Parts: sequence; structure tokens; C-alpha cells
Amino acid sequence: MKTEIITIGDELLIGQTADTNGQWMARQLTALGLEVQRITTVSDQTAAIVSVMEQALDRSAMIFVTGGLGPTRDDVTGQAITRFFNVRWKEDEQVYRRMQQYLAERGYRMSDINAQQAQIPEGSRIYINQVGTAPGIELDKGGVRFFFMPGVPAEMRQMMRQAILPAVQGIGLEDFYEQQILVTQGIPEAHLAERLKSLEQQLPARMQLAYLPSGGLVKLRLSGRSGDAGELRQTLDAHFSRLKDVAGRYVVYTGDQPPEEMLGQMLAANHQWVSTAESCTGGEIAGRITSVPGSSRYFAGSLVAYSNSIKQRILGVSSDLLSDHGAVSQPVVEAMASKALELFQTDYAIAVSGIAGPSGGTPQKKVGTTWIAVAGRDHTTSRLYHFGSQRDLNVHKAANTALVMLIRMIGNEI
Repeated sequence: MKTEIITIGDELLIGQTADTNGQWMARQLTALGLEVQRITTVSDQTAAIVSVMEQALDRSAMIFVTGGLGPTRDDVTGQAITRFFNVRWKEDEQVYRRMQQYLAERGYRMSDINAQQAQIPEGSRIYINQVGTAPGIELDKGGVRFFFMPGVPAEMRQMMRQAILPAVQGIGLEDFYEQQILVTQGIPEAHLAERLKSLEQQLPARMQLAYLPSGGLVKLRLSGRSGDAGELRQTLDAHFSRLKDVAGRYVVYTGDQPPEEMLGQMLAANHQWVSTAESCTGGEIAGRITSVPGSSRYFAGSLVAYSNSIKQRILGVSSDLLSDHGAVSQPVVEAMASKALELFQTDYAIAVSGIAGPSGGTPQKKVGTTWIAVAGRDHTTSRLYHFGSQRDLNVHKAANTALVMLIRMIGNEI
């Protein structure tokens, strides 16, 4: 079934806020087998919203709209609903009571502006907001279902998970959708595409291979659609197995999880602990690891040793190593990893030292030069990388690469 997503807000169009709502909704709807054909972002203008909905009406069977349902004057989705559906609004007692309770629990009284959010279009279906005030609204026009949700990501996601996705699951499903993902590292996207060219040419008509590069990693998404779920799964499994074989040594793991989640699963399963000693990444690796719920089971701690004096006094890097080789060097990064292992009493340690940029490079060590070491109880492995000239990207690539190096070490690949 063809579907569309409309995200509303000037903040999205001017780049002040990233449209994470559209991305998240598309993933959920695609997983149900729905075919998301468009994601449209529109300004906080009533006429613009109405125009986009009119266009969507002619193309799709279900439209998911997020944003513009708040209490302030720039929340104009309600006005667009009135004009597009030609409906009147009335106060809903259930919504009013829920809103009143929600505000009271947080020490606020119901204001006149808040009370306006208890007004709903006549003939609509309401989805109660469990983590905010604005309710969700479902309306039908010409057999096309429109779902309106708040723009606050936490509110929209809760509403989608709890009520809207279950309500649309299986409706009008003509095709089943399946996907499998492979994460690779150590080969540029273009070289990987050349390696997989023959395989890609032999894929069935309704199966696609997508390349998704991000921070030194390349995800390969093999996906397909079919009216026969069993046949789709069998065919996808066969081609995915071949994909892994052809990608060969560049495969890190399978699945859509980021490397910090994969690493966490491996550490937790083995009842092992990790620590980090970071220079140029400034705590990025530790932050990534601890962003995963439950990371307290396997992450002990981190030291951000940005200055040489900290590397010497706390990490025990000798002044001779620093003067002879420099902070961005194999001996120094290995010493950092070894000391982190000792300080935090962990099974593994990650250490990084590099020149993130945009300044600080030399003819011998250009911006982007980065040494990464991973240490275990039995051995330490270190590698030199040249990431580029962009600071943020250098940090992101260094963090990804360090996490992958440890994943490979735990898997006895390095």
C-alpha cells in the first residue's frame, strides 16, 4: 500500500532541526510492508500544508503527518485540517481530563491555551498522548486515511508504537517486505561496488542492494518485496549469504545496529569489561558506548587525556616516548591502551591519539593522522589511519574504527 509522510515545521526547512521524525516513521512503516513513496517537509503555513495534503490525496492510501499540533500560534496544523476536511471542532472530555491530569502531575495548571488542545475535529478518531498534551487525530477523506501526530519526537514515537502502528498493521498489504543488512569496513564504497557488481546484476527484479556509507563504514542493505512471504525470505537469505561471501574479509557483522551496540552485545555475552583512553576523540568513544542502555554491565570508565602532561602523569606515558615519537604515534597509543587496561582493571581497552584538525598538522603528520590501539589481556594491536581534513568527520571515523577494531579483536580476527 502506498503511503506518504508529511513533516511540518519552519525549523526543519531552515536546517535548525533535523527531520528525525520522517526517518523514524519511514523505518517503522516499511517494516510493516507499507511502501513509503514520499517524505515531504512543509512550512508552518496553512496554505502550504493544505496544498501538500491535496497532492498526497491523489497518490497514496495513507498519509502520516507530524508537527504543528502544539498550543502556540505557529502550530497551524489544526487550521489546515479545518480547511482541508471542512470540519468543525469540539471539546473532547477524555482528552481534556487526560491533559489536566498530565499537567497536574507536573505541577502545572490547565491554561486557556492548553485547553484549546482538547478541541478535536468532529468525526475523527483520537489517539491519546501518553507523554505530552496534544492528541493524535485520524481523519478520512475519499477513502484515504490521514494520521496527525505531534512533532515532538518522543510523543510521536510513543503514539505510533502504542496505537497507530497496530491499527494499520496488515491493512491493504499487497506485498511483504524484508531486508537484511551487512556492515563492512576497510574498503571504500566505490571499490566495494566494483567487487559486488556481478552479484548485483544477478539480483531478482524486485530485490535491491543499497550502499549506505557512514563514518568509514559501509552498510549494505539487501531488500525485496513479494506477495509470497516464504519465497521472499528464502530468496533473500540465499542472496544475502552470497553477499557475505563476496564481501569477504571486509564484513564486520550483520544487522542494523551501530557498532557500539554490537560491541556491547559481545562484551555482555562474554561477561567482559572495556575502558577507553582518548585524546583526539575527546570522549566520543566512551559516549557512544554508554549511549547503549545496559552499558554499565560492561563499561568501566574512560580517561580523556588531551594534554601530554595528563598522558604522562595519569597514563604513565614516558617523556622519552613523547619526545622521540610524538603524541600521535604507535608507541604512545599502545602505552595509553596498556595503562587504561591496568587503571580500570578491564578485559579490553581502546586508545586513540590523532590530529583531528583543522589545524595542528605537519608535513610529516598531516591533519587526519590517527593512531588507534586496542588492548586485551594477551596482546595489543595498533594501526595508523589517515582520515582526512574535516574535524567532525575525523572524530566520527576514529570512533567507528576503534569500535570495529575491538569487535574484530573479540572475534579473534586481529
